[in-house]
Amino acid sequence: MGKISVAFVCIGNSCRSQMAEGFAKHYGSDLLEIYSAGTHPASYISPDTIKVMAERGIDISSHYPKYIDQIPNEVDILITMGCEVECPYIPAKLRENWGIDDPIGKPVEEYRKIRDIIEEKVKNLISYVRNNKEKFFEN
Repeated sequence: MGKISVAFVCIGNSCRSQMAEGFAKHYGSDLLEIYSAGTHPASYISPDTIKVMAERGIDISSHYPKYIDQIPNEVDILITMGCEVECPYIPAKLRENWGIDDPIGKPVEEYRKIRDIIEEKVKNLISYVRNNKEKFFEN
């Protein structure tokens, strides 16, 4: 069996989806092929996002915002972050909306709260995939 593809999508791809991508690569790169993108990507990753991820020992400073058409047009798992916008349809075997608030423009403490929520959700997702990997390879 190969890797399970997962895409994290939000509006700007400068904060929440980048955190999710960073955590997924950190905890699950042996299991997952990981992507993130935005429906309306920002021009850069939020400096506070880079800062709070570095506090967890995860360097995302080389990441950059990507438009949704820069990731595969079909994935095994699609996670939207709660952007309140209609994402273009991407076929996926599992779809979830995590409903996470956007910390852009808020104090760094809010970024830390969001980071911790995303870290827990990514860990839970990886655990689910590890325990159900064969489901993603059924026809």
